[in-house]
Amino acid sequence: MFTAKTFNIPELSGISQKNIEEHLKLYSGYVNNSNLILSKIKELSQDTPNNMYVIGELQRRFGFEFDGMRNHEIYFSSFEGGTKEIDTESSLYKKITEDFESFELFIAHLKTIAMTRGVGWAMLYFDKQTNRLLTTWVEEQHLGQLVGCAPVLALDMWEHAYVYDFPTSAKKDYVEAFFKNLNWSVIEENFKKAQ
Repeated sequence: MFTAKTFNIPELSGISQKNIEEHLKLYSGYVNNSNLILSKIKELSQDTPNNMYVIGELQRRFGFEFDGMRNHEIYFSSFEGGTKEIDTESSLYKKITEDFESFELFIAHLKTIAMTRGVGWAMLYFDKQTNRLLTTWVEEQHLGQLVGCAPVLALDMWEHAYVYDFPTSAKKDYVEAFFKNLNWSVIEENFKKAQ
């Protein structure tokens, strides 16, 4: 069974404690639903022939709930311990400049992805097979995840991530606040684990 993680998130600039608290409740829902679905699949599997359709639909839903859980864990952990700028001597910084020409171009690129219309995630992955960083837009929680790649950074672009602080017409301000509050040492650790 999965257990909801706790996060050491200090007061953030531009993202209220109220928004974080409400967002964490949503994260707990993903954890609970992942557990519930697995439990229900196990129960229904006692009579697979009569429950094939329901099991299939639960499996489809499981991808959404599970990926929602994991995406949020990456998202919240990037705020832990307070804001810390990226170390220009770090392996992540060097890889970003190698794959995206400069750190500034990379940030601008990820911000552009974040402004994609609709709900989803702006994601940074590391692909071990090609030894490169990749960015993408993940629709909802699960559609568009890059198979075989490890997530390094996740920016939640569902309205629930910023609705208490910004109207939907000001989501660009939320994106700016997100990047101002990152602890890049946590993201560097994600990158090291991904390698």
